[in-house]
Amino acid sequence: MKQERKSSVAVLLDYAGNRKNLTFLGLMLSAVSMVLSMAPYICIWLAARDLIAVAPEWTRAQRVTGYGWMAFGFAVAGIVLYFLGLMCTHLAAFRTASNIRKQGVAHVMKAPLGFFDSNASGLIRGRLDAAAADTETLLAHNLADIVGTAVLFLAMVALMFVFDWRMGGACLLAAVISVIAMFSMMGGKNAQIMAEYQAAQDRMTKAGTEYVRGIPVVKIFQQTVYSFKAFQEAIEEYSAKAEHYQGDVCRVPQSVNLTFTEGAFVFLVPAALFLAPGALAGGDFVGFVTDFAFYAVFSAIISTALAKIMFAASGMMLANTALGRINQVMEAPVLESPSHPRTPQGNRVEFKDVTFTYDGAQSPALSHVSFTVEPGQTVAFVGPSGGGKTTAASLIPRFWDATSGTVEVGGVDVRQMDPHALMDQVAFVFQNSRLFQASILENVRAARPEATREQALQALMAAQCQDILEKLPEGMDTRIGTEGTYLSGGEQQRIALARAILKDAPIVVLDEATAFADPENEALIQKAFATLTRGRTVIMIAHRLSTVVGADQIIVLDQGQVAERGTHRELAAAGGLYARMWKDYNQAAQWKITSEKEAE
Repeated sequence: MKQERKSSVAVLLDYAGNRKNLTFLGLMLSAVSMVLSMAPYICIWLAARDLIAVAPEWTRAQRVTGYGWMAFGFAVAGIVLYFLGLMCTHLAAFRTASNIRKQGVAHVMKAPLGFFDSNASGLIRGRLDAAAADTETLLAHNLADIVGTAVLFLAMVALMFVFDWRMGGACLLAAVISVIAMFSMMGGKNAQIMAEYQAAQDRMTKAGTEYVRGIPVVKIFQQTVYSFKAFQEAIEEYSAKAEHYQGDVCRVPQSVNLTFTEGAFVFLVPAALFLAPGALAGGDFVGFVTDFAFYAVFSAIISTALAKIMFAASGMMLANTALGRINQVMEAPVLESPSHPRTPQGNRVEFKDVTFTYDGAQSPALSHVSFTVEPGQTVAFVGPSGGGKTTAASLIPRFWDATSGTVEVGGVDVRQMDPHALMDQVAFVFQNSRLFQASILENVRAARPEATREQALQALMAAQCQDILEKLPEGMDTRIGTEGTYLSGGEQQRIALARAILKDAPIVVLDEATAFADPENEALIQKAFATLTRGRTVIMIAHRLSTVVGADQIIVLDQGQVAERGTHRELAAAGGLYARMWKDYNQAAQWKITSEKEAE
């Protein structure tokens, strides 16, 4: 609740850590520099006053040169202080942006892995990068200008009434109209429009990332960008929001703002014409002319000051937007750790009346599921697509937490285990394993960073990766990915298996690990499975029923419930869902393309 009472800028400044005070020092220097920037105008007025007083005998104005040097000194001092102030704010801004990225990444590292299924990595990265960039601009430049402009504006208002309040009021009228126009453009309901514009930009970023990843599909099927409806709609929505904000919202207020900002002198001339007869009658025409000269020169400051006010208001909107982006990341759910974690006794996996519903879903993905996997057993999940197989497997390493019921490992509810200890207990291999843009050695050692080269090599050999290493110029030191070597899907899967083997976890979860492998790679992967699963508790998800024939137990999941369970022989003889699936699988395996002649 304390953070909610803080302004957006105050919350962002908290990320600056021990450099927060540099921001305040920079703001103070910026304020002083803005005051000094007004001094040359006063010096110009003093010089003009002396020249007008002795006209046309200009040589009698002996202090004009001194005023000129004073104006130069104030201008230089203002510039130096401004740059010193910017140096301070930049140092704080760089630390703030760095800490936002670091703390954001540290927070999402605590989120359950299932969070990333519903939140694209590109969107999370985009939010953090955009927030850090906006914050850097705000704290390095905009905030200094905001404070400096506020001080400048107050000093300018005071000076306007020092010499002649009537001409000062005429100049101030232009400023008042301009400020009203700016706030009508950026305040009230228009702030909500800006929020909608930023949300549309986020959606376009997410859709763009998905489109780029799908480019191979587009090229294979000779499609265009319009084949990706979500990306097209995201672009159109963003375009509509941008055109609406810039056209309908900003056009008139900005026109009024620029007209009166640049035309402040227009208000001064009528005021001067109105006051001139009185000045002539009073015998103080020289003073009147010098005052007019001051306001004529000083009116140029109005344009600069008001432009900075507009950027200052824009900076405050950026602060709110940046904080909103940060909060979207920082509000990601955190995998809770128990205060008194319990240690599992063995590798037994048990589901006790487990129900799980995804956020926003109308029906549960799993409903009252119960089963037991004894230590050393191999249990296979099979069933129609969407039946809950992957969901059930993902609850074991706490990618998600069960909505009701308990998932136990070694007799302990996984929610009562330390997350790190739980992850040490489980190794998993997905159907689409991802490798880092690093060497093969580094990819394998990601499972156990302290492992030696020899241990990593043994894991690679056990995963049947010898042929991969032999064809690569630098062996397991070969870099994979961008600016490196690309591997096939089956080869990547074998590297991922080596990583799982090196981890040496007692429980193994296999999610259709041979889905994208060609026959040759599948044969090698099956050999690697024999090493990986030996003596371990194995939970495997399979669509190719031939891979589960030898499982100790097969659990058939349909619409989130356990439809059948038993061995392959028992289920095939039962004549239920599994038997129908087995029949269909065999028919598909025997299907072949025949020529018209053979068909006859």
